[in-house]
Amino acid sequence: MSDTNLPFDTAFLDRLADVAIGTGLNLQPGQQLVLTGSAETLPLVRRIAAAAYKAGASLVTPILSDEEITRARYLHGHDVTFDAAAGWLYQGMGQAYDANAARLHVSSENPMALSDMDPAKVGRAAKANAIAYKPAIEKISSFAINWSIVSYPGRAWAQLVFPDLDADAAQAALAKALFAASRVDVADPVAAWADHNAALATRRDWLNDQRFDALHFRGSGTDLTVGLAEGHLWSGGAAEAKNGITCNPNIPTEEVFTTPHATRVNGTARASKPLSHQGSLIEDIEVLFEDGRITRASATRGEDVFKKLIETDEGAAHLGEVALVPHASPISQSGLLFYNTLYDENAACHIALGQCYEECLSDADGISPEDLKARGGNTSLIHVDWMIGSAETKIDGIRENGDRVPVFRDGNWAS
Repeated sequence: MSDTNLPFDTAFLDRLADVAIGTGLNLQPGQQLVLTGSAETLPLVRRIAAAAYKAGASLVTPILSDEEITRARYLHGHDVTFDAAAGWLYQGMGQAYDANAARLHVSSENPMALSDMDPAKVGRAAKANAIAYKPAIEKISSFAINWSIVSYPGRAWAQLVFPDLDADAAQAALAKALFAASRVDVADPVAAWADHNAALATRRDWLNDQRFDALHFRGSGTDLTVGLAEGHLWSGGAAEAKNGITCNPNIPTEEVFTTPHATRVNGTARASKPLSHQGSLIEDIEVLFEDGRITRASATRGEDVFKKLIETDEGAAHLGEVALVPHASPISQSGLLFYNTLYDENAACHIALGQCYEECLSDADGISPEDLKARGGNTSLIHVDWMIGSAETKIDGIRENGDRVPVFRDGNWAS
């Protein structure tokens, strides 16, 4: 579909492109940019490239995927091919990041693209891709470079979110929701993001001052105690990458998050929203954690995919992130289920299986794998967020001496 046939005001794409480059990445003159997305996102990708060059980018390299080509692999690919991945591509991306290239992904994926495919093949391909992706993802998870994610209102995604509307109306409705969540539907998006980052910083600083030893989550089928890693730091909103550039890794974002202790998580957790993963929808996840590891897992839909996910490697069944998001967040209050982790995770408190963020540990620059493990940081090929928060969520911060401090009540900040 050409720009002129899009069923929404494309002026908001121009605003989103400017926010992606200026606020999301804070792209610096002379930086290269690795820009990824699906072919459907070209109207936004082209605008982002133009905004990047206006900001002084030395080179923008777009890498595009296509849903039909991806499906063709599962429909026609020989069985032995599902353990293959484009390692050469990710090695090149890793080299680009070593040379201080920035990274931006434009999300528009159809959450159901692979829901009718063999979950065993989906799991194998995902694991192979995760292994191959390691040279690139390590630069992102360690916050070595400035990176960000924004979204484009894809038509298949839109019709899942708005099933009662025709294709054009659904895409227009999703576009309106994404532009609002990304704060580009206001007169001054840059100022709006500055105010929002300041509010997140206030919450982040309070949590860092508390130095909690653990968090206790209760509500909606969840009764979970999450120990926090030694020397953990809370982050949220704008932050400085190790290359010295302050950026907003996620557009939108409503969370403050930190690194849990990989072996000090105990209790039950029930998903409050579906998880869209690798083109499959996983619903009603329930797990039991014992000494940090998932020992029992179930789901009413996509259970096989979820179980394959937590079998990816040893760290996949442990937590790498815990994040706090109030039920009053604008994305939650929209009442929409986006079937997209970038949005749904910003509507509810969530946890992430897999790799931890080293940025959420003090004095962790250049930390060895042994020291990371000793402090409770988790290591894995995956990092997958899923939501456990709701309007019923209660969270207490627990100090080393056992004292409890209310953090959340009825789904929102206690104070």
